[in-house]
Amino acid sequence: MLDVRRLRLLRELAHRGTIAAVAEALAYTPSAVSQQLAVLETEAGVPLLERTGRRVTLTPAALTLVDHAEAVLERLERAEADLAGARRGPAGPLRVGTFPSAARAILPAALAALAAAHPALEPLVEEVDPAAVADRLRAGELDVALIHHYDFVPRAPVPGLASAPLLTEPLYLATPAGEVSADPASVEAVPAPAAPASGGEVLAGEVSADAVPGPGGTGERAPGDGGPLPGRGGEALRACRDAPWILAVPGTLCHAMTVRACEAAGFTPRARHHVDDFDTVLALVSVRQGVALVPELAIAAAPANVTLRRLPLHRRTEIAHRDGAARHPAVAAFSAALRAAVPPALLTPALPAPA
Repeated sequence: MLDVRRLRLLRELAHRGTIAAVAEALAYTPSAVSQQLAVLETEAGVPLLERTGRRVTLTPAALTLVDHAEAVLERLERAEADLAGARRGPAGPLRVGTFPSAARAILPAALAALAAAHPALEPLVEEVDPAAVADRLRAGELDVALIHHYDFVPRAPVPGLASAPLLTEPLYLATPAGEVSADPASVEAVPAPAAPASGGEVLAGEVSADAVPGPGGTGERAPGDGGPLPGRGGEALRACRDAPWILAVPGTLCHAMTVRACEAAGFTPRARHHVDDFDTVLALVSVRQGVALVPELAIAAAPANVTLRRLPLHRRTEIAHRDGAARHPAVAAFSAALRAAVPPALLTPALPAPA
């Protein structure tokens, strides 16, 4: 009989590529990982690893076994979810990963609703680098997490994980008020968006938008296929081609999105600052340190002297968990509370419930 824990190690080796990476992610020593994989190879009765110097590669038999391991681990996750539902309602600790703008705009209302509806459930929230979420979920360090991706930076599926859409928000070009000129025919003033989820005051800054509808509307095609940024969105960005830009830290999704969007508009942005926190980004824009792209969840408290122009670009947030965990009572309750906390205009339609 094959050992599930060893199958998990083989799956992680297929995903991470090296024994050292598997050991680091799962808090093993490299020698312990090697020993367990050697035992699995004996159990399987066929070679699983080919060693070339200090590197190992998976044999065809190992790759077949990895596919079976994914299915086995998913069924075990579903079994745990079904047993949890049979024992009780949502209860106990739920380890939640999130990113800052969702933590501010969505989580407070969701957590308050959870506390009222399911007092035995104990959400434990942690801000997590989006690049680390998949590994933390696969390692069992998180139960559920909010993840996001942008137009121009699509999210690749990760084996062993599943996700459900939560919200789709437009991106805004943030500029110092009066600094970047725009053709009045291409930029149409609209009311400021309400503060998401919290019920607070509306944005104090000047807000305008091009004629492209927001999420769910009918307008120009969505960008992201490698072609040029369509229509007035490209015009708005090109008006800022000579301005200094405030970009996220290199290597992040937001940094890649901004650079690729500008390149699709025909130029490479000239970075003055690299900042990840959107409140800081908007504060820098307000003192004429540059221009930036920011998502709607981040603009509720934009300074009054920042102009925001809605673009045909979007950030999409999803609820991620391990395969098979969607119907776990705690995960299902948390997901429902999140959806109830999202402003209706941003909410992405839910997928059918898993069988």
